[in-house]
Amino acid sequence: MKRLLLLTILISCCMANYCVAQQIIAHRGYHAAKGAYENTLSALKAAQEAGIEVVECDLNLTADGEVVVVHGPWLGEKGDPDRLNIQRSDLATLRSKTLKNGEQIPTLDEYLDQAMLYPDTHLFIEIKDHATPLLEEKIVRKVLDAVKSRKMQSQVSYIAFREHVCNTLVKHAPSGTTISFLAGTFTPEYAHGMGYTGISYELGVLKRLPRWIKEAHKLGMSVNVWTINCPEDVDWCIKNGVDYITTDKPDMVRKALGK
Repeated sequence: MKRLLLLTILISCCMANYCVAQQIIAHRGYHAAKGAYENTLSALKAAQEAGIEVVECDLNLTADGEVVVVHGPWLGEKGDPDRLNIQRSDLATLRSKTLKNGEQIPTLDEYLDQAMLYPDTHLFIEIKDHATPLLEEKIVRKVLDAVKSRKMQSQVSYIAFREHVCNTLVKHAPSGTTISFLAGTFTPEYAHGMGYTGISYELGVLKRLPRWIKEAHKLGMSVNVWTINCPEDVDWCIKNGVDYITTDKPDMVRKALGK
């Protein structure tokens, strides 16, 4: 009887403190590493070498139809008369400029080739908003084809702010692909009904509506929170059982998670 009572107490304690095993997403790569810069091969390599298995990056389509890894919408600092609009410039023009660490913006092909060198690397690819639905469909198809040609489908998840991008991914991506909406305006039930498999919301949204985390999990959806850069917010994410913590400071989140 005492043994049964002790087991019941232990189970109750475990359930009270239960949370999912959070994973760290290096936002735009591990750009805090020495010599690295966001959304570059150096930031991806730094994450891989540091054992950070999930890396987020941003994709845009250039004027000549190339997919590049860069946040955008501009290349260059505000006020710079020579700064370039990513989606209205061709690849050669964009690569005539160097980033703060001396690198050029990488193409998606270059980025995926680097990711392939570490089979445990998982990419969270954000496809940015584009000027027309046709352009968004074009970049989605190009991205899916590039991933498929390398047989990397199981290594890639997709996120987007634009509903049309997510809907196009639902239509064309392989079954079981993680597709998460970023804008924070859909309930988990609605997002699930659209065919999305996850929500990826800013912390403030989920702090206002923490019940959405449990609702998403009940629907079998993953929950990512961005962008978490202070210990107090990491603690909140841990206590509320989110699946992924996107951060510019992977070392800080690792410490909080005890990894």
